[in-house]
Amino acid sequence: MQQPFLTHHSAVLAAPVQAWSALDGQADGLVAERTVEGVYCADSRVVSQLEVTSPSHALEHIGTDERGGARAAFQYVLRTPELGVDPALLLNRVRQVDGTGISEHYELSTASLESLDVDLRVRLRPDATAMQEIKSGLHGQDVAAMLTDRGVTFPWRDEKTTATLTTDATCTLAGDDIVLDWWLTLPPRGTAAVNFRLDLVDAAAPFVACTAPALVPPGTDGTNAALDRLLTTSFADINGLRMAHPATPDEGFLAAGAPWYFTLFGRDSLISARNLVPHDLSVARGTLKVLAQLQGDAADVDSAQQPGKILHEVRQEPLELALSHQGQAEHQMSLPPLYYGTVDATPLWIMLLDEAEAAGLDEAEVRSLLPALKAALAWLRDFGDADGDGFLEYRDESGHGLANQGWKDSGDSIRFADGTMAAGSVALAEVQGYAHAAALGGARLLEKYESDAAAAEQWRAWAAALAERFRAKFWTSDDLGRYPVLALNGAMDADGSKPRVDGVASNMGHLLGTGILSEDEARLVVDRLMHPTMASGYGIRTMSTTNGGYWPLSYHVGSVWTHDTAFIIVQMLRDGFRTEARELATQLLRAAEGFSFRMPELFGGMSADEVFPPQPYPASCRPQAWAATSSVVIARALA
Repeated sequence: MQQPFLTHHSAVLAAPVQAWSALDGQADGLVAERTVEGVYCADSRVVSQLEVTSPSHALEHIGTDERGGARAAFQYVLRTPELGVDPALLLNRVRQVDGTGISEHYELSTASLESLDVDLRVRLRPDATAMQEIKSGLHGQDVAAMLTDRGVTFPWRDEKTTATLTTDATCTLAGDDIVLDWWLTLPPRGTAAVNFRLDLVDAAAPFVACTAPALVPPGTDGTNAALDRLLTTSFADINGLRMAHPATPDEGFLAAGAPWYFTLFGRDSLISARNLVPHDLSVARGTLKVLAQLQGDAADVDSAQQPGKILHEVRQEPLELALSHQGQAEHQMSLPPLYYGTVDATPLWIMLLDEAEAAGLDEAEVRSLLPALKAALAWLRDFGDADGDGFLEYRDESGHGLANQGWKDSGDSIRFADGTMAAGSVALAEVQGYAHAAALGGARLLEKYESDAAAAEQWRAWAAALAERFRAKFWTSDDLGRYPVLALNGAMDADGSKPRVDGVASNMGHLLGTGILSEDEARLVVDRLMHPTMASGYGIRTMSTTNGGYWPLSYHVGSVWTHDTAFIIVQMLRDGFRTEARELATQLLRAAEGFSFRMPELFGGMSADEVFPPQPYPASCRPQAWAATSSVVIARALA
């Protein structure tokens, strides 16, 4: 079983619908059995094959126009040797998705001076494969379609799911396939257009399409064409990723990413909303509210739920995966549909509420979220520190959850400097920074909205004590000087200390702007991040090139993550490091140029002196919400 690669594919999306094909627009049913190709609704593939051919003419792809979001166009030449050597018969195929289905429009045009007969055929294959099976390289089962007076219909999972195809074509069923045929006569130097639409309904899906008006990118002075194109493409994808709870369809949040994470993720959705706060508060409002609605209110080991805790992810069905890293034994992961295994989403929720309120979030909205705020703060104090050492940490108590529960959540991501992997409980450096910022932000909001000076002072004291402990326990040094380690790991020894996971990693950059560092310490962190061992020329590597486990195409141990560098830029700006923030923004914009301005989730950590464009990480999601919203961060830093 191997996860399909995504690099050489086209994606259009309007949550909860997405469509994937080869770059020529074709989704081959046989290829789809081992790739991501097809049409999806929520967490299921509904169509595995979507191909256009011409029985009367050979068809060849010549171009693709893909600018992010819900639309893509593909151009083809239909061979006409009888009309000379110039391409004289063209087909423009426009694919469009929305929150309720997909449509394709085909326009034929000819340069012939005489009328021309053309046959056009589209073949679709109904499918019923769960997203997690596709991610594992598996294939589910084909589905039988039925011809009706309304067109063609089929359920792809059960009676709660319905696909209905309407078209001006002649429809037939050929085995498992739906075949659409058009027999057309083009007038001299004329055109002809045909189309179909597939409506998709999943009544059991946890989230629906967001009905709020589309977001528009921030304005610029027009002097940076690359930045303008990045913003335009990114916002097309941002709008495509917007979802909402069925009870409040006009209050949207961003699904984490396509294709694998097309749902609510606590950490991802929070960071994505935070990136947008200086430009738009609606996503922050929707994200804060839906996560507060699903906030933990009980203790449960299997789901990792605890009172006040903000969830990790929501799925339609349980998630079952077998994971292995570098030849090590497989870890059988089984996550319930509502899973809370994340150590950072709770402080990030508080940070977003604090920053959104400071940016102008409506007072009534803030007041409605105060109970969730107090519950989240209580989680920091009562549950976040499981062993009483004064730091927030995680450990998978269930035995079948995520082994690592920070943003670098792959099983091999937490490394000592020699490359050895950490195991057991982990207290991540950046999470202590988040907690510090959350405590200060929570104190400010309690004082402002509840006039509770005593509670505010308690949380400020809590933050000060955390900063003091962090300074004593998390710093070390190497040949380049002092730096904060990646994490503390394992059990405490007799004097209350834990082994330092001394890998030099991008996590330290998230400490900036949280208040947990002194000015001198912040300077040390910035200098280390900008050193060539960390800065690739396209952004900050997840792990230093000096680490014993470093590999430029490792998911979390050497690659560059768009949002990671953008988060560091935001924190640099908060601490006044504008020159360095601008340099990193320039690096990300240079990387964006190499990805047609549709920034991926992550890419290779090779130096910009070695490669252009950046080396893609083949299974990287593209688009990804926190990568797309990083465009706003880049624009801020370059302003």
